[in-house]
Amino acid sequence: MHIQALPLTPEAFAPFGDVLEATGDFRLINEGLCRRHHDRALIDVADARPGISIFLAEPRALPYDFSLIERHPEGSQAFLPMHQNPFLVIVSKGPEATPQAFLTNGAQGINLHRGVWHGVLTPLHAPGLFAVVDRIGTTPNLEEFSYPRPFTVRAPE
Repeated sequence: MHIQALPLTPEAFAPFGDVLEATGDFRLINEGLCRRHHDRALIDVADARPGISIFLAEPRALPYDFSLIERHPEGSQAFLPMHQNPFLVIVSKGPEATPQAFLTNGAQGINLHRGVWHGVLTPLHAPGLFAVVDRIGTTPNLEEFSYPRPFTVRAPE
């Protein structure tokens, strides 16, 4: 069961979330020395507060085998790389659907919409350092599903 990774684009990723990158409309701030690409994603949390965490994930390599997907029904989850390296994003419309894989370009982050099934954080280079904006609360916000057979994600052609 093979999946071809596709380049991450806002149009292709729209059913799952937002692509966070410094492109398109902006306004100049800081005496004209900084472009502000304003309000790029909706931080959506239920009965809690948004928080910023730091994740340090082990790098993986393509081809990459996975069988676990997860979702967070009570909040969105944004991943902002603290490096300039591509990372792999795996998403699915549900456990019964074939997952999709996207490869960032090294200057993109993502915001997964609330309830979107996705693979685990998958950096392809060290350091796998990310700022993550998501729901901080006391009630459960994680559902996991393991496929009976793993999928293999291959690099874009």
